Amino acid sequence: MSQAEQLSAGLAAMGLELDVATQERLLAYLALLYKWNRTYSLTALREQDRAVSHHLLDSLAILPFVPAGRLLDVGSGGGTPGIPLAIARPDLSVTLLDSNTKKAAFLQQAAIELGLRNISVHAGRVEQYHPESGFTAITSRAFAELADFVTLSAHLLVEGGVWLAMKGVHPQAELDRLPATAQVGAVHRLDVPGVDGDRHLVVLSKAAH
Repeated sequence: MSQAEQLSAGLAAMGLELDVATQERLLAYLALLYKWNRTYSLTALREQDRAVSHHLLDSLAILPFVPAGRLLDVGSGGGTPGIPLAIARPDLSVTLLDSNTKKAAFLQQAAIELGLRNISVHAGRVEQYHPESGFTAITSRAFAELADFVTLSAHLLVEGGVWLAMKGVHPQAELDRLPATAQVGAVHRLDVPGVDGDRHLVVLSKAAH
């Protein structure tokens, strides 16, 4: 099965409708990721036959839970989940943040080459990032333990905003270590076609004072 067929079938299985042009742009992002991977080590996943499921579908699995407004992707690395979300949701304003300047350079290049005007890139540490306005959602795929994630990025989340933390197995131990300043809204089990093993999305918000 070609990557285009994998993507189309995967989206259908997940109940996500994206037009052909959007799907082509997602595959163009994947091609860029692997083109630059040889130089910048953007992904540890060498098998490109698993790239659609592990990079695109895995990122897009959280799409139904992403609110409108401004999204911050912390520790974006090669751009997941931020770039696939930005491609699927042109209305979303997405900021990709990574402390690695090489990875940030790739993210900037990818946004330019793919014509993604709804993406901005910041190279730096999340705790030192102080933009003019905050974010309605902050996501991370492989950034840190939940307690560190919410503590380091709390100043960036607007009132009523949510953290969207992507995890593998149900992270009960991490949930138990959350600070009192954060509260769990839900833990969703995600079914991602082609991805073996558990995937979960932890939705968190600031605790009421």
